[in-house]
Order: sequence, then structure tokens, then C-alpha cells
Amino acid sequence: MGKQAKRITHADRVLRYLTQQDRPLSAYDILEGLRPDGVTASTTIYRALEKLLDSGRVHRIESLNAWTVCCGTHDDNIPVFAICDDCGIVTEHIDVEFTNSIAGLSKRTGFAPNHSVLEIHGRCSECSTSV
Repeated sequence: MGKQAKRITHADRVLRYLTQQDRPLSAYDILEGLRPDGVTASTTIYRALEKLLDSGRVHRIESLNAWTVCCGTHDDNIPVFAICDDCGIVTEHIDVEFTNSIAGLSKRTGFAPNHSVLEIHGRCSECSTSV
């Protein structure tokens, strides 16, 4: 008997779909994009996104209520998201100094963050030069 093909999970479908997009998407945008694949329930999308978030493969862009694929391993560094308010492009950056600054603030104040996200809204270089 031959090897069985690996079952494609909803998380796999969501990740593949997000990877093909050029900007973050809401859960409902993902749902609409995956309807042709037979995904019809928002709870399916939210469960898949939760699994992907827990495994570090996606990020939630909180100010947009949208999801994007992670750029790679962070090694416990805090990602910084630059969000263009004109074209909607979001880029992920890792800044070790920012992570160290948050750690220093925590040490000085005794405050222990359990979730740190930095989102910067503005205009990307392409949109800035087109004005």
C-alpha cells in the first residue's frame, strides 16, 4: 500500500491563502477567499488563525483587525509593523534595540508585559514619492 497524502488542514489553507496576499486580511476576507475551497464558517477561520498565531506563523495587526504572515523567527524579539495608511501595505521589522528597551522598562518599573506589539501608521516610501 502506498503512502497516504498528508491531509491539508484549515490552518494550512489559511496560511497558504495569506501567503498569496499582498496585505493583511480580516478573518472575513479570508473566509470569502476560501469559500471556493469549501470553508463556510467564520469559526473555522478563527480556529485556524489561533493555531497559526500560537505557532508563530501569523501576526494579528491589531489596529487593522487583520492578519498577516510572519516574516520568520523573532528569537523573542518584538516585531514592529509599519502600516501605510495610503496603500495598505504592512511591513514587519525586527529591532533588537526596541526589544531591549521594553525589557529595560519592565525591569525598571516591575511591569511584566505579556503581549507587546508596535504598530506605526504613516506613509510608505512609494506613496511618499507619488505625492
